[in-house]
Amino acid sequence: MIRISAFFALLFLATPAPAATVLDCQRLLDVENGKVLDNRQVRIEGKRIVEVGRSVKTADDDRRVSLGTCLPGLMDMHVHLDMEMSPDSYIKRFQSNAGDYALMAAHYAGKTLDAGFTTVRNPGDNSNSTIALRNAIEDGHAIGPRIFTAGKALATTGGHADPTNGYRKDLMGSPGPESGVLNGPESARQAVRQRYKDGADFIKITATGGVLSLAKNGQNPQFSDEELEVVIATASDYGMHVAAHAHGTEGMKRAVRAGVRSIEHGTFMDDEVIALMKQNGTYYVPTILAGKFVAEKAAVDGYFPEVVRPKAASVGPRIQDTFEKAWKAGVTIAFGTDCGVSPHGGNAMEFVYMVEAGMPEMNAIRSATLTAAELLGVENELGSIEPGKLADIVAVDDDPTEDISELTRVSFIMKEGTIHRQ
Repeated sequence: MIRISAFFALLFLATPAPAATVLDCQRLLDVENGKVLDNRQVRIEGKRIVEVGRSVKTADDDRRVSLGTCLPGLMDMHVHLDMEMSPDSYIKRFQSNAGDYALMAAHYAGKTLDAGFTTVRNPGDNSNSTIALRNAIEDGHAIGPRIFTAGKALATTGGHADPTNGYRKDLMGSPGPESGVLNGPESARQAVRQRYKDGADFIKITATGGVLSLAKNGQNPQFSDEELEVVIATASDYGMHVAAHAHGTEGMKRAVRAGVRSIEHGTFMDDEVIALMKQNGTYYVPTILAGKFVAEKAAVDGYFPEVVRPKAASVGPRIQDTFEKAWKAGVTIAFGTDCGVSPHGGNAMEFVYMVEAGMPEMNAIRSATLTAAELLGVENELGSIEPGKLADIVAVDDDPTEDISELTRVSFIMKEGTIHRQ
């Protein structure tokens, strides 16, 4: 046994290190400085970028790849990988097991990576499916983007993320903190600690009602100031930020004052909310794509339950206008789509809607690269093409700062130095 082990050790030592990869980019997007740089090379060794310039170090055994426009791997700050909306989504909740959710998440993760998104934030799942998937991807057992996940989102009783909304009474039971339902400070603390125990990366709360939950009100505030304070303080103790789903103004005000890191959707954001977000440095994750999708489907008979349909019709069309208002006012915007409501893989259409609403192309790209990395607190590792950072790089044929729809046609995908598509 000793001799065999020694043989394989010698064989390993004799195996040459894999060649580096050099990307020859006709254009490279410097998202930090808002510039398009011509004729740049990027040298990658292992998982990291080691050199960027007009002429980098090369060797005969390097792998060389010629590309059009290189930019950092795209990042979507709001996806739900373990679902995709359909007319039978509500009944599927009674038919799906934890394994079903995990396998759906793996399938949709592949579609997301294929679209050029190398990092996602998943604010809410079923049965901790995306925690399992995150671990599987990190361990090399599954293929997909880097995942930051909240596990189960937190709600109050009857709130947007109460998993028993719409059940008949004998099936409702009384879900508590372990199921992500809290009432009062002590259960709020317990709910956050349970997410930490489950392995979540951050906390998601439903600060107001929502569109797709089986409840009448899509805007009312659903957390008290005291509950918010405890959630955020406890999350901070465990090194986690808090993202707040919010459509109505009062719930947004409470959440921003309490110190959430981001507002998701933000549909009925007013001037006071905007001022508070700028004062507190709160990120805005708009999800225009989801708004357009639910507005479209609200017009289709039978697609949504009747309690959902009027909410979808009234909330959906507003999000793009809110985005335009927030952008013009100077709110910090991080890219997010809510894919899972709309089909996975179509994430890049959000760029088109952002630019349509007045955001310059380079700013839209920055929102899905460096700004998203800053939201996650990983800007030293991700978000731009610089020496020392992880080699998450995508490419398109032409210049997306001239035509943002180029990002719907990603032709090259690299994650941590591994080429996923060429």
